[in-house]
Amino acid sequence: MKKVTNVFQLLVALFFGVALVFFLVFDSVKNGFGIQELTAGKVVIWLLIGLVVYLVAWMLQSMFTSSLNKRIKRLEGENDKLKARLYDFEQQTKVGGIKPSGAIQSPDDDDPESSGIRPRQNIK
Repeated sequence: MKKVTNVFQLLVALFFGVALVFFLVFDSVKNGFGIQELTAGKVVIWLLIGLVVYLVAWMLQSMFTSSLNKRIKRLEGENDKLKARLYDFEQQTKVGGIKPSGAIQSPDDDDPESSGIRPRQNIK
């Protein structure tokens, strides 16, 4: 979708660039295109075609951004749910005294007379 949007934006820029160059050098190239004079009606037709191309590009861009915004909101909702589950799990381990499955149990945990200092763990 992003590539289509970029292509239409490029088409709008090219269309109006070509139209600008054509209208600026019309006196020297009018015989090559078979147009004898430049009337207001022809200029209006060029501008209406450019407006249609611009509106298509704008519509595609707004559709692309709205789909991205919907995806961002969905991912933020999932992220919030995961944070809530993590918070609930942490509260369960603190209140219930349940140790997480990845925790290392030292042999001194069952000894009631051990000091409050935890043994040193080497971290690599």
